Amino acid sequence: MSIPICTGKLHRVRVTGARLDYQGSITIDSELMRAAGMLPLQMVHVNSMANAAHWETYVIPGAPGGGEICLNGCPARLFHPGDEVIIMAVEHMTREEAAKVKQKVVFVDEKNKPVRAPLHGQARPKTSEREGFEPSVPVCTDTTV
Repeated sequence: MSIPICTGKLHRVRVTGARLDYQGSITIDSELMRAAGMLPLQMVHVNSMANAAHWETYVIPGAPGGGEICLNGCPARLFHPGDEVIIMAVEHMTREEAAKVKQKVVFVDEKNKPVRAPLHGQARPKTSEREGFEPSVPVCTDTTV
């Protein structure tokens, strides 16, 4: 039997666009996708910090490095530019496979650029602490599920 496992997460990225006139999906900066271990057409869960909306859709790679997070189609009514969202990649696997997963969590700044992740239990860095930040550790964290 397979179970759904969150294998990667983009934590509190900002929505940069919402296109109602599109057939559906979410466009994500391809560099952010890579950092979180997301694949094109992979199913993701999108949760809004602004209104608690939850949406499931598939990923379309966006241009690298621009920080694009664009909700396409129906979710454009629920998610608006500037909203912070959590995007979680889901994979189905056996419990035995899930026990070996190293989840990738990516934290970003206000422009959706990856930043050093806080240690477990620590608060996210303040804006002034992130400006001009040069990461000395990987921009994502691997945690054991």
